[in-house]
Amino acid sequence: MSLIYLQTLLLAFIQGVSEFIPVSSSAHLILFSNIIDNYSNSVLMDTSLHLGSLIAIIHFFWKDLIDFTNNKIIWILIIIGSLPIIIFGYFVFNYNLYENIREIQVIAWSTLIFGLLLYFSDKFNVSRSFENNLNTKNILLIGFFQVLALIPGASRSGIVITGSRFLNFSRYDAAKISFILSIPALLGASLLTLKDSFFIEQTFNLNIILGIFFSYIFSYMTIKYFLVYTKNFSLKVFVAYRVLLSFILFYFLYF
Repeated sequence: MSLIYLQTLLLAFIQGVSEFIPVSSSAHLILFSNIIDNYSNSVLMDTSLHLGSLIAIIHFFWKDLIDFTNNKIIWILIIIGSLPIIIFGYFVFNYNLYENIREIQVIAWSTLIFGLLLYFSDKFNVSRSFENNLNTKNILLIGFFQVLALIPGASRSGIVITGSRFLNFSRYDAAKISFILSIPALLGASLLTLKDSFFIEQTFNLNIILGIFFSYIFSYMTIKYFLVYTKNFSLKVFVAYRVLLSFILFYFLYF
């Protein structure tokens, strides 16, 4: 297999899996770029990976999304919950602030801190469900939690699940809220990178198509089995992984 195709497969795996579990896709993609010396990526490839995940989430929840057309309140809540990250994200990317925090030190500390927050939030009692208790107040609070996902290592899905668990939503419903809120976030990320790609000479080739396809496959499988996981198990395994990863990064940073 050509090296470029192997890299695309690895990128799609990292994006597809880490986008939807609480470990931070941006952090893992940054770490991958630092580990692989001959790593090469493009704006268009970033777009293809995000598109693959977006297609997967829409495919998986298409029945719910169609049902939402009969329940406009849910659509309104999704928009409200997405407003904070849209507003903050615009300023962060428009003023190139994101590049200033794409550092391994930031990833190491945010991986640890937000991992511990996830651990404590997962101890909250369950009394709320997605269908009956999602309202303007708690979706806006969750939306402000999601803003923290702009920090590499925080994890968009992780911080949304954390916020939802602090608000007493079940693990399953917290994951579902995270997945539904990922649609505007992934769409926004795709549009941002697609806009930038117009200013760079790119070729829409087989590699880009493979990026979309494999990202879709890995994303769909992750969504499916993570929801099954949240019905039966706690989130401790992800907390343990984050703590271990942060300690490994601390070792290389400070020793």
